[in-house]
Amino acid sequence: MSNSGKSAWAGVSLAVFAAAWGGNEFTPLLVMYRGHSHISGVVVDALLFTYVLGIVPALLIGGPMSDRYGRRPLMLPSPLIAALGSALLAAGAHSVALLAVGRVFSGIALGLAMAVGGSWIKELSDRAGASATAGARRAALSLTAGFGLGAAVAALLAQWAPWPNQLAYLINIALALVAFTLLLGAPETRPTYRLEDRGGSLLDDLKIPSAGRRRFWLTVAPTAPWVFGTCAVAYAVIPALLTERTSGWEIVFAGLCCLIGLTAGFFVQTLGRRIDRPGSPLSSVVAMILAGTGMVLAAVSAATTSIAVGLVAAGVLGCGYGMTLISGLLEVQRIAGPNDLAGLTAVFYSLTYLGFASPAIMAWLNEHTGVGYPAMLTFGAVMCLVCLVVVAVSKRGPVPVTRRHREQAVDI
Repeated sequence: MSNSGKSAWAGVSLAVFAAAWGGNEFTPLLVMYRGHSHISGVVVDALLFTYVLGIVPALLIGGPMSDRYGRRPLMLPSPLIAALGSALLAAGAHSVALLAVGRVFSGIALGLAMAVGGSWIKELSDRAGASATAGARRAALSLTAGFGLGAAVAALLAQWAPWPNQLAYLINIALALVAFTLLLGAPETRPTYRLEDRGGSLLDDLKIPSAGRRRFWLTVAPTAPWVFGTCAVAYAVIPALLTERTSGWEIVFAGLCCLIGLTAGFFVQTLGRRIDRPGSPLSSVVAMILAGTGMVLAAVSAATTSIAVGLVAAGVLGCGYGMTLISGLLEVQRIAGPNDLAGLTAVFYSLTYLGFASPAIMAWLNEHTGVGYPAMLTFGAVMCLVCLVVVAVSKRGPVPVTRRHREQAVDI
């Protein structure tokens, strides 16, 4: 089976889409698990974060390994691991242990998809003669579409279809198996001669030299946790706070928050690509303005229990997600050295997933200290402002020109 033409990236995109679907199908079901499985709110929110335990190692190890050994060996297992994760989640409706392990496997699949799949899409797009920003855009949109549709379909099925604890996961298993079949035809983009000629060990690769650059920590790192910090508030915190107001359709409401947020994030990425300019912090500044505005609206929704304000907040937070994601990916592709694109992408995504800890942290603080959600969300808006100032005043010096940068330059 071969798929070496201009559409080769599409098979990899579907695998990324399937992994993202598997990673986010659990999210709108948080309300269901709280209400029907007798699992405490703090534990449920912790399960949302649990898959980060799979994502981060897969990112930090899988990305550099694919830089050394190629994209195919590291990405091919991703759909199969995603299917295994969904199978465990389907079997673990009343078992915290099974749910936790299933989430970890879903995280491993998603981590490989984000670091390795994203780099593979970028390189296949370059090979097909696409525009310089096409690879980052296609990778980001594949993730966003998978996150959004996975959550929306899972919510609808769990609310009104039979087998609410299993059906959504079974669909992801089928989708992942189809993606694996198509992935078999995607060509390798890391030429053999580069793999053979590389010096040093894999341990040397794990150091990811470009991750130590001051530019990365001042222009990318401050915004990265808000990629999924905004998402976590949009489709975990807001639905939980409005459960009493949405009784009878609370799972669908959670899915609606996911869909609105991620649809907004999907479309705003086109704007992000258009306003992004090398050496300018504009796209990052806009991203943090959107994230901060969304946090303020979420605080208002928490204080008033307004469904309408909650939905608007989800949309604005989704815009913040999309802008922080695309601006971060584009800047990472500029900063990455000749042989650590996947490695630096992995570091970026690892930082983004810190944001998924926010619902569990807020639930714990609310339960043990009595701090209200409006105050915590307002504090989040203030932190967005701090990050905005950091990226606005940071200097984005000239990008080092190497052979790799000449080949993959993003509007430089």
